[in-house]
Amino acid sequence: MKAAGEGPRIESQTQPQVQAELRAPLPARSSPDTAARAAPVAGLQRITDTNTDWIYRGPQDGIERIEAFFRAHAYDMHRHDTYAIGRTLSGVQSFHYRRRFVHSRPGRTIVIHPDEPHDGEAGTEQGFRYRMVYVEPALFQQALGGRPLPFIEGGISDDPRLYAATDVLLQGMDNPIDPLERDDAILDLALALDAGAGGRRLRQTADYRAAQVAREYLHDALDHAVTLDELAAATSRDRWSLSRDFRAFFGTSPHRYLTMRRLDRVRQLIVQGRPLADAAAAAGFADQSHMTRHFVKTYGLPPSRWLKTLAAQQQVR
Repeated sequence: MKAAGEGPRIESQTQPQVQAELRAPLPARSSPDTAARAAPVAGLQRITDTNTDWIYRGPQDGIERIEAFFRAHAYDMHRHDTYAIGRTLSGVQSFHYRRRFVHSRPGRTIVIHPDEPHDGEAGTEQGFRYRMVYVEPALFQQALGGRPLPFIEGGISDDPRLYAATDVLLQGMDNPIDPLERDDAILDLALALDAGAGGRRLRQTADYRAAQVAREYLHDALDHAVTLDELAAATSRDRWSLSRDFRAFFGTSPHRYLTMRRLDRVRQLIVQGRPLADAAAAAGFADQSHMTRHFVKTYGLPPSRWLKTLAAQQQVR
């Protein structure tokens, strides 16, 4: 078992010297006689060259995330001790998996089960770009109350529930994920995997008192980061049960609830004339761009335009 933030352990199936896709530099061969190396990069804004193989690691926020591009051969047969869950962003991503040769295209979800050998290569001459997140099996087991690990046949899923459940963990690598958002996303993904694998719904033994205490705690914590462990300690409930309790009684996750209360505060402040950056900081967002992403996701337009629309409506009255 690896420490938090450490890349998944990979065991070679063919050549002892093969490197895992998370270990830069990476072997990337267009033919058995030629070799190119995938270079790690400091930020996605610097990536414009599709003639060079590259790999970019997301922020170390408690879970391993990458985005990468390969022109041809990406990596030889290997296996992880984690789930490898991802999306192809462009091109065709081809790999051998459980005696099949499968092809991933944009709009589908890749699910590689722990300890299952697989390789990777481009399915077309254009290469392929993809994102991947590596999740410890123990996290999913905890989220599912100790149930057996869900297994998705074939390595690729067209299930829209699973695709939606990966949105947070597979967002842009330059966007950090705060701890509460990450834990909520892991639970969403665990439930989607379990449903996609044919698992029965979990029996709810919801604790209203714990959910209410967590809600009050969130209201008092608008100006600083909150973790699910903090909420669990405040409610004397284990964190995954608490997260399910909260959803059962309040219809949304703790992170989403906290984000909405922070956005309420932002709207209050900017209507009063506070600059966007100041309002974002006062409401507990990391910065203005962090706040704006959530604002647009929630209200469908950026805060500056929302404010102008509000002013226009008042003038009409």
